[in-house]
Amino acid sequence: MAWADVLFIWLAVGFVLISILSILEDPVIRWVMIISSALLVLFNTASVGAMTKHYAEDKEFIYGLDIKHLDENRAAKR
Repeated sequence: MAWADVLFIWLAVGFVLISILSILEDPVIRWVMIISSALLVLFNTASVGAMTKHYAEDKEFIYGLDIKHLDENRAAKR
């Protein structure tokens, strides 16, 4: 799902950028928009990549901790 969101962000930023560039006349502002949009999607993509990589590394620990707490709660109720 995270990668689908990245795809939607790329599409949304691309759509907005194309729409805005058609009404901008100043070339400096056009380049600022292009560069800032590129940086936005680049950093967003990098952050999702890091998030999914760390999730894959920590998944066993995270869910193992949840299962341990569930077992402790069940034992405490008995």
